[in-house]
Amino acid sequence: MSLDSTLAEFMSAGSGILGVALMDGDGIPIAETTQPEAGALLPEGEMSTLAVEFERVLGEADKAADAVVGGPLRETQIFMARFSLFFTRVADGLTLVVALEPNGNLGKARYLIRRKILDIREEIEVPQQLIAD
Repeated sequence: MSLDSTLAEFMSAGSGILGVALMDGDGIPIAETTQPEAGALLPEGEMSTLAVEFERVLGEADKAADAVVGGPLRETQIFMARFSLFFTRVADGLTLVVALEPNGNLGKARYLIRRKILDIREEIEVPQQLIAD
């Protein structure tokens, strides 16, 4: 199964998921998929804008986690009026971003992340030593 098809399957399995993207450490999407109706809620109807803008926030959160000796940042949630974002570290320098409708099922999205993260790691061939769990 390809990375694009894994992300599409992920998105179709959850209620209220607007889009899913795998981004590198600079916020540049490696792969992404969005629902057709995402254009009404997401900027420009795509995940790439979100990934780039919020990578800076994640970078600052990483620094704060280091400062308090909390270990690597694994998950971050940001709730806004029009949509919510859920970030999960896949490996060093790789983050999975899930955009949800305001009433989207966050619990189901987290379940799907846990179910699909190994598939995503295998598809991008992440060496075991780079996994940030």
